[in-house]
Amino acid sequence: MRAAKKTVSYSIMHLTVAITVAYALTRDWRAALAIGMIEPVFQTLAFAIHERVWDRLGRRAAAATTA
Repeated sequence: MRAAKKTVSYSIMHLTVAITVAYALTRDWRAALAIGMIEPVFQTLAFAIHERVWDRLGRRAAAATTA
């Protein structure tokens, strides 16, 4: 549950940053929203996968030290 909450909060933060940066570069809200909506979706998926990999590595390391 914590990982899901963390992923959602990261997604919201990333979406805000992406739209803001896209707007700063284009000065067009429609373009900023289009650009800002695409990249964070894929970045959030990558982040969730990244977290799972690190969790698994942590469990493996913990198991190796107790074995």
